Amino acid sequence: MSTPPSSPARKSLRFEVFEVDLTAGELRKNGTRIRLQEQPFQILVYLLDRAGEVVTREELRQQLWPADTFVDFDHSLNTAVNKLREALGDSASSPRYVETLARRGYRFLAPVQPAEAKSAAQDSPSAPPGEAAAPPAMRTASFHRDLEVPLPRRSLTRSLFGLVQLMYLIFYVNALFRLTAIDRITGTFLPAWEARAIFVTVLVTAGVGIPLRCYLISAVAFDHQGLGEKFQWMFPAILALDQLWAVAPFLLAEKIGFGAAFAATAALLYVPFSERTLVQLAYP
Repeated sequence: MSTPPSSPARKSLRFEVFEVDLTAGELRKNGTRIRLQEQPFQILVYLLDRAGEVVTREELRQQLWPADTFVDFDHSLNTAVNKLREALGDSASSPRYVETLARRGYRFLAPVQPAEAKSAAQDSPSAPPGEAAAPPAMRTASFHRDLEVPLPRRSLTRSLFGLVQLMYLIFYVNALFRLTAIDRITGTFLPAWEARAIFVTVLVTAGVGIPLRCYLISAVAFDHQGLGEKFQWMFPAILALDQLWAVAPFLLAEKIGFGAAFAATAALLYVPFSERTLVQLAYP
């Protein structure tokens, strides 16, 4: 099977943070190569060539599976499209790139441009006298489609997200080491049953939070491409968990003072929303 034909003048195509090298047959995201098998890659190239148009399943069958090929076409095509979506971090239910049109086919949604055009703009001569040349960062910066902010370096956003997860992991482990002290502190100003309820809540939420944070740290460390979609799915539970732990500084109010505990709690209330933003920036 050969790569679907494309314009001879184009050797690579770009959409948002992705670049498709037609010569090497590679898909890259922010310069990082993404593993993609041959058939999903061919489907991607064919959809890019007709971005915005409906590509029928029959057209894809004729392009990728010759008439003398005996294969379960429907299953093979569905599998290839699912692998393509996984590589792009896309979703069939809320597509950003590959839209499924029931009983018709597929359509590529994002704007597509030749990558050479961007390179040419970067290498163009300086502006005429009297015109200020735009700084390189302004010429090459790409903006997040939903957040409408320039996309920062992914290494920075991933590192910040990982540090937040490490902070919560330290919270949980430290609380488990100090369970007796927590029970004693809460028992001094709360009835016995309320103090016991806080004790059980700390124990249960820490037990849930430790494996959750370990998963998120490993996912961002290995740059799991599906992390953005999975985090959105987990966000309600993460939000509830983080809001509970936001009141933890009040357990230290006797040592740090009520004002400092209040300020720390206010900051921790915002942290889950910053986590969501960091994930959206790293996995748009």
